[in-house]
Amino acid sequence: MKTIFERTPALSDAVTHYCPGCTHGIVHRLVAEALDELDLTGRTIGVAPVGCAVMAYNYFECDMVQAAHGRAPAVATGVKRTHPGSIVFTYQGDGDLAAIGTAETVHAAARGENITVIFINNAIYGMTGGQMAPTTMPAQVTQTSPYGRDVSKAGYPLRVSEMLATVDGARYIERVAVNSAANVKKAKAAIKKAFANQAAGNGFTLVEVLSTCPTNWGLDPVKALDWLKDNMMPYYPLGVYKDGAAPEAGGEA
Repeated sequence: MKTIFERTPALSDAVTHYCPGCTHGIVHRLVAEALDELDLTGRTIGVAPVGCAVMAYNYFECDMVQAAHGRAPAVATGVKRTHPGSIVFTYQGDGDLAAIGTAETVHAAARGENITVIFINNAIYGMTGGQMAPTTMPAQVTQTSPYGRDVSKAGYPLRVSEMLATVDGARYIERVAVNSAANVKKAKAAIKKAFANQAAGNGFTLVEVLSTCPTNWGLDPVKALDWLKDNMMPYYPLGVYKDGAAPEAGGEA
């Protein structure tokens, strides 16, 4: 029988620990395919976060480093500066990146560190039981906002891509989603472009991926995909938020 679909080499054959319907697995494959197609896997070093993807080191066939909560961009900075010929990426959720790790992310971008960040936004804390996250939307129900996020008390969600697009050191910022075949294809193209930019030495790149969390959203996997489309995509519009070089020193943004 002819094989028509198989595991890409950069993706390990380990069984993942993710909940049924979680789209982390899709993003893992897209990252692995991008690295393989660009022939970068052999010199890639990934940085695993604290969060649902804490065991990402089991799922990629490249060197991996474990970072403390929120510190993946700082660890990636050290790795890249020590091994400038390597391709270095972080894989982080919204709690890791946009809460405890906000400063690390913003300043890595401001310095123009030549690393790639894969940012998973599912609008909730997944690993710890479904609490409100920095990306939880107004009126969204979570374990710690049972009546919906009240912006008068909890403030507004962070739109990470829009924020980082204003940072001079950032080179390429795009928000994608993995809720449909068409969007998965676009997500892969964005991830591949981010790695290609890094390989060319162009600076900081980030791809934000709108992802599902069926378990903590209290939905089955199919309805979770619909919920993402109907609720997250209007609040977090897809698209390229920055695609260009940083300004010259002393110049204007």
